[in-house]
Amino acid sequence: MSGQQSTFVKVCGLTQEQQIDWAVELGYDAVGIVVTPKSRRYCPPGRAVELAGYARGRIPVFAVALTYAETAEVAEHFDTVQIYETAAVPNLALAAGTPPERPEALQYFFYDASAGSGVFADIPAWVADVPGKVVIAGGLDEHNVAGVIEAFGPYGVDVSSSVETAPGVKSREKMASFIAAARTPGRDGH
Repeated sequence: MSGQQSTFVKVCGLTQEQQIDWAVELGYDAVGIVVTPKSRRYCPPGRAVELAGYARGRIPVFAVALTYAETAEVAEHFDTVQIYETAAVPNLALAAGTPPERPEALQYFFYDASAGSGVFADIPAWVADVPGKVVIAGGLDEHNVAGVIEAFGPYGVDVSSSVETAPGVKSREKMASFIAAARTPGRDGH
């Protein structure tokens, strides 16, 4: 596995500029801003656009929602739209717990059977066979992420609730522990 590209690591559910700063400082590859009102990490449209603007040029930013309709007002301000339904958008990251019908049409496929609940469950074997940029999400933490990467070899991993002290309140220390575990020595050719 030496010489393999570094695992893509995204932190989701950011609600403050300082959290974006931490993600950049710690070496995360992308951040997610939740724009679905059903989430405890919800950022209203104006606030979501402010955060996306703050991140612009520093780190790729994802608008995260259940449906495309929830992102329509803000999508143009984000690099990628991550939703739990198929939609005709060029920068689509489909999140689902079932295999995508047309993985070639996706920018990313997020395997997330938890639908953002942060509950870890066994990952089905088919996940390893999905082509393209597969990102595993749902209940990952500093204790299980290295094993998931080892077992499935995904393009990337996504974290949210396990790096928080409360919903939407990230911990720099927990974010540091997670990315260190996701990028264990030997995995990135270091």
